[in-house]
Parts: sequence; C-alpha cells; structure tokens
Amino acid sequence: MKSHTSMSLGWLPQARRCISPHFNARPNNEVSLLVIHNISLPAGRFGLPYIDALFQGCLETDAASAADDSFVDLAGLQVSAHFLIRRDGEIVQYVSCDDRAWHAGVSEFEGRTNCNDFAIGIELEGTDDIAYTDAQYLNLAQLTLEIMAQYPMINPVRIVGHCDIAPGRKTDPGNSFDWLRYRQALGLGNGLT
Repeated sequence: MKSHTSMSLGWLPQARRCISPHFNARPNNEVSLLVIHNISLPAGRFGLPYIDALFQGCLETDAASAADDSFVDLAGLQVSAHFLIRRDGEIVQYVSCDDRAWHAGVSEFEGRTNCNDFAIGIELEGTDDIAYTDAQYLNLAQLTLEIMAQYPMINPVRIVGHCDIAPGRKTDPGNSFDWLRYRQALGLGNGLT
C-alpha cells in the first residue's frame, strides 16, 4: 500500500506543468529507479526558456533561426524528463511519473537495460562543474521524498546519477553534485543505510 502523497496520476500538484509529447506507456507499469541528471541550454547558461522548448519538441534548431549555434545539433531529438528543478528551485513537470519519459537513453541498472522503462528522471538545471543551488537541493530532497512515498520500490540504493546507468557515455550530475548533502537531506545520513 502506498504512503500518503500529494501526487495524483503521477503528477505533482505544486509543479508547473509543461507537458511533453515525448513519452509513452511503461511496459510493466513498474517505477523502481530514480535518476538524477543535469541540463543547461545553451551549455552553462541558466534561466532561459530553451529546456522547456526542447522537452516540448518545439526548440528552434534551424541554423538560420536557432537562438544558439549549438541547437542545430539537437535537430530531431525527442527527449524529455519527468521533472526539472531550475536554479531558483522551481519544479517543472513534463511527463506523469506513471508514464515513461525519454531521459536515460542507452542505459543499464543491475543488469536491466533501457532504464526509461522503470525510472523517473529528474533534471537539475546545471552543469557537471558548477555548484547547484541551495534551493535545488531543498526541492530535490522534498521531491524525492514525495516520489519515494508514491513509488515505494524506489529506495536509497535505487537513486542514481545518469553517470551510474550510462558510464562512459554520460557524466551528469557531475562532480559538482553533493551526494552526501542530498542523502543527508533525505534523512539517510551517510547514504549507506
């Protein structure tokens, strides 16, 4: 039986909804892994509308009209996450946690491939080498506790970085992410319990 949570049909009511078309049904309705990512568009720049546009499939990637030259490389990309936590702590939700968002790509956890099938993806607005904000850690911890209450198969050992499920291909959330601080905010002490 699920613990009390404010989530309804996989949606967090206090999050700003920015619905993505880049999702589909989970093959087994299983939600048992939480993956922490980072993203910034353009790289290293924050507070801009381009992450929403990317996840909604409407980022302008044409070389003549793209806001940044790097966006050309994103043409045709269909990607999403369940959540984004912006630098100021705002939580944005793109896909219901009951559905499969397209965030992990080629991935493996405990011998199982295609982690999107059973994972929730949280993006932090940031980079591998710039410290995350106090507001991000606070809201990440609160969101994680909410997710763990709603999806009890997610436990401390089933919370990982993108780098952990796609080693050699992905490095996020990077060296700038303070795992100890995050786990202590969850009440997990050193993270080994």
